[in-house]
Amino acid sequence: MELLNNIWNALTTPNETLTSLLTIPLFFIENTLILYLIISIFKIEIKKNLKIIYIIVASFISIISNFLISSPINMIFNYVALFILIYIIFSMNKTKTLIAIFLPTSIFALLSTLISNPYMAILDISLDDLLTIPIYRIFYLGIVYISIFLIILILKHNHFKLTTLNNLSKKTSHIILANLLLGFFTIIVQLIVTTFYIDKLPIIVTFLAFITLLSYFSISIYSLTRVIKLSITTQKLQNAEEYNKTLTILHDSVRGFKHDFDNIVTTIGGYVKTNDIEGLKKYYLQLEDDCQKVNNLYTLNPKLINNPGVYSLLTTKYHKAESKDIKINMSLLLDLNKLNMKIYEFTRILGILLDNAIDASSECDEKIINIIFRDDTKNHRQLVIVENTYKDKNVDTEKIFNKGFSGKENHTGLGLWEVRKILNKSKNLDLYTTKNEKYFSQQIEIYY
Repeated sequence: MELLNNIWNALTTPNETLTSLLTIPLFFIENTLILYLIISIFKIEIKKNLKIIYIIVASFISIISNFLISSPINMIFNYVALFILIYIIFSMNKTKTLIAIFLPTSIFALLSTLISNPYMAILDISLDDLLTIPIYRIFYLGIVYISIFLIILILKHNHFKLTTLNNLSKKTSHIILANLLLGFFTIIVQLIVTTFYIDKLPIIVTFLAFITLLSYFSISIYSLTRVIKLSITTQKLQNAEEYNKTLTILHDSVRGFKHDFDNIVTTIGGYVKTNDIEGLKKYYLQLEDDCQKVNNLYTLNPKLINNPGVYSLLTTKYHKAESKDIKINMSLLLDLNKLNMKIYEFTRILGILLDNAIDASSECDEKIINIIFRDDTKNHRQLVIVENTYKDKNVDTEKIFNKGFSGKENHTGLGLWEVRKILNKSKNLDLYTTKNEKYFSQQIEIYY
C-alpha cells in the first residue's frame, strides 16, 4: 500500500525530471501516429521493416532534440532530420516530403491549441503544472493521441488522398512550397504562444486562435487542391492536343488505306497470278511498314501510355523522329503509373536516350528506332529498351558516358553523363548498353 502511495505522490507532485522520463516512451507512440497519418493522407504502402525503422529513428530524433539540444535550435534540427528521414523512407519528392511534415505538424498544433486551455481550466491547473506534474502531462498527451487516432481512422476510410503531386510543373511546385513555408512559420508562432502564454489567455481567445488556424489550413488545403487540379487539367489539355495530332495522322493513314484498298488487292492478285513470290514478298514488306506505322499511332494513346508526363514525352519524340523519316516501332506492356522510380528522373533518362537514338538513326540509310516497355515479373524488374540503327560501328559503349564526350559537332556530350549521375544515386536502377551489327541498344532495368 505504501508503494502505491509513493507512486501516486510521484505522479501527482511537480517533478520535471520524472515527467520528462515518462514522456520518452510516448515519443514512440507519437511517431507511430505521425507515420500512419502520412500513410493515410497519401494512401501509400511501405514495408513493415521500413515502418519500424521510421518509428525508431524518428523517436530518437525527438529524444535528441528535446533533451540534448537547446531551444529553438532543437526545433530546426527536428524538422530538418525528419525531412531527410521521410524523403529517404517514403521515396517522395521534396514537395510531398514537406507536405508530409506540414500536415501532421498542423494537426498536432491545432489539437494542442484546442485542447490545452480547456484541459487546464477544467482541472484548475497552471501551465507549469501541466508541464511538470506527470499524471496531468500523460493524460493530456493521451487525449491528443486518441484524437489523432480518430483522425487517422477517418482518413483511412474516406477518399481523401494526395497522390497527384508527382507530375506538377516547377511553377506549381514553387507556389505550393511557398505556401507550406508560410504555414510552417504560422505553426511555429502558434506553438510559441501555446507554450509560453496558454495559461494566461482566456478560453475564448484560445478558441478563436483555433478557429483562425483551422480556417487558414482549410483555405490552404482548398487552394492547394485547386492549384493541383488546374495543373493536372492543363497537362491533360496538352496531352489532348498531342493526341488530336496523332488521331489526325491516323485518320489520314486509314483513309489512305481505304482509298488504295482496291489497288492493294489488285496488286497482290497480280503477284499471285504470275506466281511471283519474290515480288510478293518485297511488296508485303513495304505494305507491312505502312501497317506498322498505323499500329504505332494506335499505341500513342493516353489510355495505354497512362502517365501524362511520359505520354507527352513519347508523342513529342515520335513526331520529331517522323519529321526525319525515322521509323519507330513501339511495344507497351507495362503500367507506367507503377514505375518503381521517380517519374522526373525516368523522363530525363528516357528523353536523353530517345534524343540520342534519333540523332544516331537519322544518319543511317535504314532509319529505325524500337521502343519496348515490359514487366519482367520473374526477375522483379521493369524493362525499358531503346534500340536504334547506327552508323559508327566503332563507338565505345563506356566512353559515351564520360563528361563532354560526343560523336557529333556542337553537342555538349552531357546527356549520358547526366544519365550516369542519376544511375549512381539510385540503388534499384541499371542501364546496360550493347551493340550488334544492326542495333545500338540501351536497356533500363528498374528493380522492385
